[in-house]
Amino acid sequence: MFSGAEISLYPMTDDFVGVIISALGALDPYRDQLRIETDDISTLLVGPPEVLFPAMRDLFVAAAKGGIHCVLSAAISRGCPGEPDDEICASPELSGPRESLEKRKAAALDAMTKAPGTGAAAAAQFSLYVMGTGDHMDEIYGCIDFLKRSGVFNRSKNFCTRLGGDAGAVFAALEAAFCRFGPPEGHVTIDLTVSANSPTPR
Repeated sequence: MFSGAEISLYPMTDDFVGVIISALGALDPYRDQLRIETDDISTLLVGPPEVLFPAMRDLFVAAAKGGIHCVLSAAISRGCPGEPDDEICASPELSGPRESLEKRKAAALDAMTKAPGTGAAAAAQFSLYVMGTGDHMDEIYGCIDFLKRSGVFNRSKNFCTRLGGDAGAVFAALEAAFCRFGPPEGHVTIDLTVSANSPTPR
């Protein structure tokens, strides 16, 4: 299994370099559990989802904590047939037989009760893609049903779903969507944009 994310961080400030470099310190506790590669466009994080999503959360919260408008954009994928298996990605979340959709929705909701509070508000929109299965729409509708009961659902939009709330709960919902819907070892991707401190609502 391979799982990872290509992420880009956009602080809306003249000191964007300083904000990004400072925020990267939030990844330090995860560096022995992730493979991290950076170029001039994005940073690749490779590792199990139970590490991947908290690392993205903490990076985002660190960048946004000063109150500046900040956006994180990510392409997240697991089980891509074009990527080689990587031992660092081994995860109990992505193994074993697929349970019924109702059991997986219940497990996703249970995971939300364990989401840590960060004190940082986040707005997100994302699209879930379950590939290579004939029942992909059942999986997507199941995920939407979970999200509507998750406490962070905002509304459906064209091509995506909008979430809002504490960043801890938002990233917990994203992790549950990524892990609980689609075959455990199947190809699933998420297209994600997360924003904090946008001047638009003001």
